[in-house]
Amino acid sequence: MPTTTVFNAVEDKPEDPQPGTVGLVTTAGPVLGDGAPHPGHFRSAPPALFLLHPPQESRPSSPEVVGAASGCVFLPGIPHLGLGHRAAWVEAEADGTVTRLLSQVEVNPLADPDTAVLAMLLAA
Repeated sequence: MPTTTVFNAVEDKPEDPQPGTVGLVTTAGPVLGDGAPHPGHFRSAPPALFLLHPPQESRPSSPEVVGAASGCVFLPGIPHLGLGHRAAWVEAEADGTVTRLLSQVEVNPLADPDTAVLAMLLAA
């Protein structure tokens, strides 16, 4: 990935799914620029949105972490029905070593830049 990219979960299955397949993850495009999701792109809210940052656009959690990519999974809730938003954040080095993993329920989307971007894309 050359730039920060948005992906979305799709509940449809491929025509010939592997055993245990429950859905698909598809790319929605970069966050900004040509091919970025436009207002109305997520008319029917997906069950999850993902934001992945390549190493050149990630800010490591500590100075020892070099060349790590990072990302966020946002599971939109329905707060007025008591179903809060959920999210998870991960940072991993090129060899797959996870250097940071955080999961949270009852997320305020505006409290984190990644969840704010994903919530904005859903609302647009």
